[in-house]
Amino acid sequence: MPPHLPTSTPAPAPTPPIPPLPVRRTFPAHPLSVPRARRAVLDALPRPHHPRLRDDLQLLVSELVTNAVRHGAHPADDHLVELLLWPADGHYWLAVSDPGPGIPAPSATPPDTAACGGRGLLLVDALAAAWGVVPRRVRGKAVVAGLPFPAPDYGRTCDGY
Repeated sequence: MPPHLPTSTPAPAPTPPIPPLPVRRTFPAHPLSVPRARRAVLDALPRPHHPRLRDDLQLLVSELVTNAVRHGAHPADDHLVELLLWPADGHYWLAVSDPGPGIPAPSATPPDTAACGGRGLLLVDALAAAWGVVPRRVRGKAVVAGLPFPAPDYGRTCDGY
């Protein structure tokens, strides 16, 4: 064999894994969108998934979409609520966007025990490892919350992930 030709071909570089794409759904700013958003998140979760992760994500979706429908969007204006779900950095991240101008924050005082509302962001704060409000470029905002991936032992019966 001539000396200027390689004797072996180099192994191809390994292909990096392609990360999962975020799940993106839009819903009308209507109360009926809340159960549809919960279903969309449930359908997007990989199988098997830990029941607590499913339950916590669905509670977060319920609270954030309800807040977006009630306080951030107006059905009469054909406003939409956008939902994004994606895994990254050891968490499932959920973002719910609406066109409203307000910046949500938990109430400084606990709601009246007889009140039907006022606990949504308190629940988000208790469930999420991290959450915050991100302004959108054109108008509105997104409320983003992250839940840690569950521990790999799906058979555990304890209360934690």
